[in-house]
Amino acid sequence: MNIHKQVLTTASLLMIFAVIGAAVVGFTYESTYERIKRNEQLVLLRKLNTILSPSEYDNSLLDDQIVLPEDTLLGTIEPSNAYLAYKNGSPVAIVLSPVAPNGYSGPIHMLVGIYHDGSVAGVRVVKHRETPGLGDAVESQRSDWILAFDDKSLDNPTSKSWKVKRDGGVFDQFTGATITPRAVVKAVHSALIYFQTHQKELFNVNQNGGGTTQDS
Repeated sequence: MNIHKQVLTTASLLMIFAVIGAAVVGFTYESTYERIKRNEQLVLLRKLNTILSPSEYDNSLLDDQIVLPEDTLLGTIEPSNAYLAYKNGSPVAIVLSPVAPNGYSGPIHMLVGIYHDGSVAGVRVVKHRETPGLGDAVESQRSDWILAFDDKSLDNPTSKSWKVKRDGGVFDQFTGATITPRAVVKAVHSALIYFQTHQKELFNVNQNGGGTTQDS
């Protein structure tokens, strides 16, 4: 009888500790979720501002974001976010989130800023698994290679020249690594084609210069 009581007491204590533990975990999650989310948004905004200077727009990029359906030109297999920039109610630029699916070690996730006139505002790689010391030169922290896209457009260079130099184009490749820059160049070019094809509908989502948004 005493053994049964001891077992019941132990089981009850374990249950109480489990309930308390779950409550503590739940409370911790609830109390930190908003802070974590806010920090993630601030990190994203800093990345966006390396492409578009805050002086170039006067709306909130994070509020004026739209969700784009998956598209082969964007290299996406699921919906992706795009960020619209306005100044004085007029469209300035959009930052797309394309993916280069054929990187050397896997997909390369990027942010591609495109001005309303179709020229590139800037490109940044935000996620990749490329080889350290070789393919990771696509990161702006590692080299200035990614800055070569600034001010480029579908007409500058011509379509045939939107390749790395080894393939007859104008963009440098890396010593010992051609697949990675080749994938990024192709993805940026495709993003520009996507923008040209959908420009009117992209900015018509927010006809009032950011007054109406779609939630991500």
